[in-house]
Amino acid sequence: MESRLTDLEVKVAFQEDLLETLNLTVARQQRQIELLQEQVQALYQQMPAGTSVTADGQPVQEIPPHY
Repeated sequence: MESRLTDLEVKVAFQEDLLETLNLTVARQQRQIELLQEQVQALYQQMPAGTSVTADGQPVQEIPPHY
């Protein structure tokens, strides 16, 4: 019985460590997402007024004048 209790305690300790690691990873990824959103917003603000975008948010590629 004692060894089973020890095994459970070890498993809980590993799970707590894994949970903390996953929590830190999710928090870091959330910060990265927020930074990327800010960068995309800044890029959109730099686009000239009247620039057309496609349904997926990409700028429409204009055909060069020599075509």
